[in-house]
Amino acid sequence: MNTLSYIIWNFDPTLINLFDKFPVRWYGLFFALGFLLSQQVMFYIHKKEAGTDLEKQKLSEKYVESITIYMIIATIVGARLGHVLFYQPMDYLSNPLRILNLREGGLASHGGGLGIFFSLWLFSKYRFNIKEGAIKNFFFIKFNRGYSYPQILDRIAIVVALTGALIRFGNFTNSEIIGKPTHSDWGVVFARQATDALTYDPTGNGWIEEVAYQKDESRTVTDGHVPVLVNVTFKKRPFEQKNVESFLGSGINRVFAREKDHFYEPLEHPLDFTLTQQKGQYIATISTFGIARQPSQLYESLSSLLIFIFLFLIWNKYKLKTPPGLLFGLLMTIMFILRFAYEFTKENQVAFEDGMVLNMGQWLSIPFVLAGIAMIMYSLRNKNYGTGS
Repeated sequence: MNTLSYIIWNFDPTLINLFDKFPVRWYGLFFALGFLLSQQVMFYIHKKEAGTDLEKQKLSEKYVESITIYMIIATIVGARLGHVLFYQPMDYLSNPLRILNLREGGLASHGGGLGIFFSLWLFSKYRFNIKEGAIKNFFFIKFNRGYSYPQILDRIAIVVALTGALIRFGNFTNSEIIGKPTHSDWGVVFARQATDALTYDPTGNGWIEEVAYQKDESRTVTDGHVPVLVNVTFKKRPFEQKNVESFLGSGINRVFAREKDHFYEPLEHPLDFTLTQQKGQYIATISTFGIARQPSQLYESLSSLLIFIFLFLIWNKYKLKTPPGLLFGLLMTIMFILRFAYEFTKENQVAFEDGMVLNMGQWLSIPFVLAGIAMIMYSLRNKNYGTGS
C-alpha cells in the first residue's frame, strides 16, 4: 500500500463570530500576539541593559511602550501601502477608499519593513509627548535613551523575526500565500475554500451541514494528484434521494471543478460518490483528488523563529557590546535571502508576475539583502561599541 504523506488542511480561519456579524480571525490573533510577545521581549532586553538602576528601568518601560506604538502603526500602514504600490497600484488608485479596507486582505512584508525603517528613524530622534490620554504638546521631544539609530534597529530586529514567525503562521491558518504543487504524495491540500463554498448559506435554507476530508488509503497518487475522500453531511430535512443525487452531480461537482487550484475534479468527469442515510440525514462520500502544495507559510514561519533565537542569543552574549547594526544586518541578509528562495516555492500573488523572470517578492528582496550586507560591513568596521545607555 502506498504511504500517503500529505495533509488536508481544512482549518476554519474564524476564531469567533461576534453577533454573527463581526468575524475575529486566527490571523488577527497571531498578528496581535506577535506584537504582544515582542513587547515582552523588548521589556526584558531593555531592563537587562538598564542594569540595577531603577530609574533607568522605569525609563526603559516607557521607552518600550512608546516604540511599540510606532512599530504597530508603521507595520500596518507600511505593509498596506506596500501591497497597494507594489502589487495592485491601478486597482486601488481607481478606488482609493479600498486602501482602508484591511478586511479584504493585502499586506506586503517589504512595505512593512520600509515603514519600520522610517518610523524607527523618526523614533531615534523624537517621540510624541503623550500624558494622561491627552497630547500636551504635539511637537516632538527628544526621547531615545541615548541609543543610536543602528542600535535601535538591532533590538527591533530581534522581535521583528518573532513577529514575522507568528504572522506567517497566521497566513497558514488563513490558507493564503499558498505554495506551488509538489506533484507528489507529500504537501498540503488546502481545502478550506471548497468547504466555505459548499457550506455558504446566508439564508439558512441551504443543503449542507458539514464537510469533512480524509486521505483515501485505498488509492494511489495519480499524475501528481493525491486521493481524497470528502464526506458531505446534508441537513436533516426530508430531501428526496433523487434530488440529493442531482445536487451532487451538478452543484457540488461544479464547486470542486471551480476549485481547480486545490482539487482535480474536471466538470466533464462524473462525480464519484456513494450516498447513505443515517438518522434521517443523507451523507455523501465523494472520491476525488486533491492538489498537494508546498507549505510555504510554514517554511517562513519556522525560519523566522530560528532567526529570532539566533539573534537573541547573540544579543544575550554581548548586549551593549554588540557592534551597532550587526543584528539588523544579519536579520535583513538572512531573512530576505530566504525570502528570495522561498518565492520559488510560492504561487505568484498577482497575474502580472507570471511574465516576470523573478516575481515581485524576489525583486523587492534584493535591495533588502544588499542593505543588510552593507549594515554588517558598517557594524564590523565601527569600533565604538557599547555606547548605549
